[in-house]
Amino acid sequence: MNHPAPVLEVLPRDLSAYRAGNTGVDYVHRFDSGRPGPHVLINALTHGNEICGMVAATHLLDAGVRPKIGTLTVSFAHVEAYAAFRPETPFANRQLVHNLNRIWSDEWLDGPEQSPELRRARELRPVVAAADHILDIHSTSQDVAPFWVYPDFERNGRAALALGAASGVALHLLMPQGLGSGTPLIQHGRHGQAGEGAGVALVVECGQHFLRASAEVATRAALSFLAHFGLVDAPAPVAAAPARQRRLDLLQTCMVRTPAFRFTRPLVGLETFAQGELIATDGEAGEIRAPCDDCTVMMPTREPIVGREAVYLTRPLVA
Repeated sequence: MNHPAPVLEVLPRDLSAYRAGNTGVDYVHRFDSGRPGPHVLINALTHGNEICGMVAATHLLDAGVRPKIGTLTVSFAHVEAYAAFRPETPFANRQLVHNLNRIWSDEWLDGPEQSPELRRARELRPVVAAADHILDIHSTSQDVAPFWVYPDFERNGRAALALGAASGVALHLLMPQGLGSGTPLIQHGRHGQAGEGAGVALVVECGQHFLRASAEVATRAALSFLAHFGLVDAPAPVAAAPARQRRLDLLQTCMVRTPAFRFTRPLVGLETFAQGELIATDGEAGEIRAPCDDCTVMMPTREPIVGREAVYLTRPLVA
């Protein structure tokens, strides 16, 4: 696709000092206030090169952030992939074998297959299951506006809209039917089910992987999430609160099916297409066309790899 090389403003740091947590699971730290309240999980590094989450998680630990009520858990999910980062190939360590954010179903976790990601997901399974509310911190390969991603449950929407105003992240990608390419962490177990008792589970996509601004968004989003549930005081308000928040409904997750996959023009994300307009071709697998007017593309792949996501197709929701 001939994208320019990214600017590496933020690079990995040694996380070995954080390995010995206090939960029996490496790189997982838990702090109980001793007072009634929710159990909130802040999760980073579900993908190895999404460095902004590392910055946010280490900030919480280094600054000694402790919950006023309830329980705070801070986890670094895929440190093995994170440790494989190389500046000359900064996108290569997203995963080692499987996508750690697509294997959170019982079928995968209880199945016979083995990989670094499945091993780590099985270790983290009780950590995720124990949390009432989850924020999973991610970033994007292209420099686009930050956004929330969540299953289209009322509990998630209420929290995300409140957090959008508090954090300045004003774009929302709703998943009415799930992701369509696997089960993400935020849909594991009860968090993937309807009902108020399940708690809030959100992804925040903070911007391009290696930008300092993305790390700042991640840290502010984590603190805003904790404040929303009463665990910490609210951080300082953003300089310019969003005038309005935009919501997009996920219609289709398109996969790369052949080595011949090509977009019709360079895409970074948030471009719009008219109904029927050609977005990409995929060799013998056929064409990808916009299913509606004002079809907004999200997270177009930077490098098409057969078997991985190519692009998400969405439609705008009227407020």
